[in-house]
Amino acid sequence: MSFLEKMKTRYTVKKYNPQGTISEEQVTQLKEILNLSPSSINSQPWNFVFVSNPEIKEKLGEASYFNKNKIIESNQIIVFQVLKNSEDFEKQIEATLPEGSINYYNNFVKSKGEAAIQSWLRHQVYLSLGVLLSACANMDIDSTPMEGIEPEKYDDILKNDKYETLFTVAIGERSEDDSNQPKVTPKTRLKAEKVIVEF
Repeated sequence: MSFLEKMKTRYTVKKYNPQGTISEEQVTQLKEILNLSPSSINSQPWNFVFVSNPEIKEKLGEASYFNKNKIIESNQIIVFQVLKNSEDFEKQIEATLPEGSINYYNNFVKSKGEAAIQSWLRHQVYLSLGVLLSACANMDIDSTPMEGIEPEKYDDILKNDKYETLFTVAIGERSEDDSNQPKVTPKTRLKAEKVIVEF
């Protein structure tokens, strides 16, 4: 099946098979793929926290509103986090990036103030979400991106001090009775001519 055909059939899973499995090789590939995600000036202001421990998933589920069952029943979740302190980010890029990239950050991002810095950093993390969801589709792994969580509680549970949670993605195997799958609820998108513009 082509990648295009896989994207036509991928969807946001609403119900997982608790006995579903993902191979260690697939998880390793997803980690490597996320590590290759693009970011402006190669800034990489992120952490990707893979959680398969049932006890931690249970705690995170309690901090996930109506997404609790997806968190608990999926094979695992990936929590996307961003550096919360711009000073830590600046230390990171000073140690890893060339002078031209650092100058870009100082002149075009930092110069706009702290709120602009934080917004820019978060945008970089969202780029990696698209990479992950596409990779999952290509690898026949079901997925559910979720902003419907309580980030502060996630941070308290995960204790990844320099980072703060933005969103999470559950991965696993859909339940056969998931009513959101396309064979039950057909996938809908705006017509291409409405969203694809050419000049």
